Amino acid sequence: MPTFRHGKSAQFKLDDGAVSPTLTDISSYIQDVGFSRSIDMGEVTALGNSAKAYITGLQDASISISGKFDATIDANIQTAITALQGGTISVLNWEYKANSGATSATNPKYNGTALIKSYEVKAGVADVVAFSLELQVTGAVTRATA
Repeated sequence: MPTFRHGKSAQFKLDDGAVSPTLTDISSYIQDVGFSRSIDMGEVTALGNSAKAYITGLQDASISISGKFDATIDANIQTAITALQGGTISVLNWEYKANSGATSATNPKYNGTALIKSYEVKAGVADVVAFSLELQVTGAVTRATA
């Protein structure tokens, strides 16, 4: 029987952008995390085939995060952007647990490294200031239980 979990127990940690990186739990600032994975497909259809044929290629992943703006999370992201652009660090470490409150056997943990693709702070006259962050995963994604 399936064991479903509520999204409120998800957890996301991101590198603080320091030279000696520390994974910082930023879950309390986040309202939504999207973790997308894909695999490139190369078409190998040849003459005489009646249907297309494919082989798998390179894996890809990206992470989209949105939440409510806070100066602390903004400072961490700005530090990471500056460090990436200045060459102080080459990638950010990250860790994602979709159901953090579960037992270790049913709690997959994904981790890897990423680059900041975009960061936006948005303020509307009738709403709370919000942020969105897009990360492009670089290299392999590791899946374990924790």
